[in-house]
Amino acid sequence: MADKQISLPAKLINGGIAGLIGVTCVFPIDLAKTRLQNQQNGQRVYSSMSDCLIKTVRSEGYFGMYRGAAVNLTLVTPEKAIKLAANDFFRYQLSKDGQKLTLFKEMLAGCGAGTCQVIVTTPMEMLKIQLQDAGRLAAQKKILAAQAQLSAQGGAQPSVEATATPRPTATQLTRDLLRSRGIAGLYKGLGATLLRDVPFSIVYFPLFANLNQLGRPASAEKSPFYVSFLAGCVAGSTAAVAVNPCDVVKTRLQSLQRGVNEDTYTGFLDCARKILRHEGPSAFLKGAYCRALVIAPLFGIAQVVYFLGIAETLLGLLQPPQH
Repeated sequence: MADKQISLPAKLINGGIAGLIGVTCVFPIDLAKTRLQNQQNGQRVYSSMSDCLIKTVRSEGYFGMYRGAAVNLTLVTPEKAIKLAANDFFRYQLSKDGQKLTLFKEMLAGCGAGTCQVIVTTPMEMLKIQLQDAGRLAAQKKILAAQAQLSAQGGAQPSVEATATPRPTATQLTRDLLRSRGIAGLYKGLGATLLRDVPFSIVYFPLFANLNQLGRPASAEKSPFYVSFLAGCVAGSTAAVAVNPCDVVKTRLQSLQRGVNEDTYTGFLDCARKILRHEGPSAFLKGAYCRALVIAPLFGIAQVVYFLGIAETLLGLLQPPQH
């Protein structure tokens, strides 16, 4: 079955709506993922996702969980739109001969989609990670200050108030990066982002298409929306866990600020080697369940918005009636 072509504006609007709803729902879990992935042995501030979120609310307030969300909400629309539209475009091009798409062609379309999206993903993640990780570094400084005070006072109970460090804003970070490193500064970790997003799309899109097909009644042209949602969730979480090692490396490479006694890295292989040597293989799965919890509803929602054709309805309402 050749994939039907949907108008590009509709694809972009659907991708945007899906991204905005998804990010708003799961951003706090994404923040926990970034902070857990950036923790190195001996400098642990958080023991789990729930511990991270509780401590974040306590020290930074409820909106502390949404640090960096503005960057994501601004850039997730073009990112999701590019990814979903590119996958549809490649699937359409590859099925023009009227033949059913083979698994290889589905993977090829996914690969194309993953490659296209990094144009927006890399700078978005770069800025988001700095904003999300600022709270972890501040908490770490506070703990170290408390420990130093404790030893200085010979075991007396310390006051844990450390001097509040000013938190950077996305605009400030962008300006500083452009000034010091040029446009390349925003694209730090591009290779790692490609190594995460291309395999993700290669796994996700064919898996989603096949799961969605399985749940489609023989008589219907489309799967029911709950099937699309579940297929998006299962495919998303499977692909997310599969590429988590690359996500850990990417998070570490894109973090400009380091905590006390934390390793610095020169590139992808150096980072992977040091993580393996100092933290063991399990470190590559840091934040994997957070990532699965983020990606599953994100892509589930995206596929529902896409399959319900919300944008097509909106565009239909905006069009003047035909006489």
